[in-house]
Amino acid sequence: MSASMKDIKDRIKSVGGTMQITKAMELVSSSKLRKAKERAERARPFFNILYETISELSAEMRDKDSIYTRSSPEKRPLYIVIAGDRGLAGGYNSNVFKLADPEVEEQRGMVIAIGKKSVEHYERFNCEVVGQYAGIGEELTPSVISRISEKVDTLFREGKSGSVHLVFTQFVTPLSQIATKMQILPLKLYVEKRESSKIEPMVVYEPSAEVVFASIIPQYIAGMVYGGIVESYASEQGARRTAMESATNNAREMIDSLSLSYNRARQSAITQELTEIVAGANATR
Repeated sequence: MSASMKDIKDRIKSVGGTMQITKAMELVSSSKLRKAKERAERARPFFNILYETISELSAEMRDKDSIYTRSSPEKRPLYIVIAGDRGLAGGYNSNVFKLADPEVEEQRGMVIAIGKKSVEHYERFNCEVVGQYAGIGEELTPSVISRISEKVDTLFREGKSGSVHLVFTQFVTPLSQIATKMQILPLKLYVEKRESSKIEPMVVYEPSAEVVFASIIPQYIAGMVYGGIVESYASEQGARRTAMESATNNAREMIDSLSLSYNRARQSAITQELTEIVAGANATR
């Protein structure tokens, strides 16, 4: 019985140590989540305006030929897959890979991996990785975004990629994150949407709509990549906070259950000792 009590006591100590770690990680993620959520909310108005501008320009380009609106289904697609830099975030990383991997494998797509977990995953995956960017989510800089957008723009303009897709996790609430895939290039969807509208454009572009369109596309790519990264980073912190909170609660429940088992074993041992003492005293009479 003493050995069993010792085992239970050691288990309680081990679970208690784990609970301290998960609680600390929950607090850290909560702090990072607040900042990440604020950054994502500040960025959204810019992307809304960028989207509207691209839609206006797409309407102007409907009768003109542009590489950015030209569909090339025979060419390999490029996937920008954004995942986390750390684990212990529930199904956050796996949900992104489940969404991206089937298409990457079927289409023999190229991949730009953003996030340490994405880099590690696609190093083992049977695909061509044309870019790796790990550890950039927390300290995101304009220079990094510029390098990524330039690489994407170059691959598309040179005809090495026929389409560009962004796979990221959309932040809804700290308890809800949605793995999302959206096409960045070509801009056919924007053209079709704008053509269905009856509103005539009232903007004059200088020197021409073609020049403005070509110059704003790199900014558009950079904006979409930046938006995907900040949304994914906020989602990662929310998912990790939820996972660590659940782990902490489970550890607390396990400690309560083990403590009950320990008290029962201790009470049983005391009762047995008292029975032996009484039996020994009766035998000496």
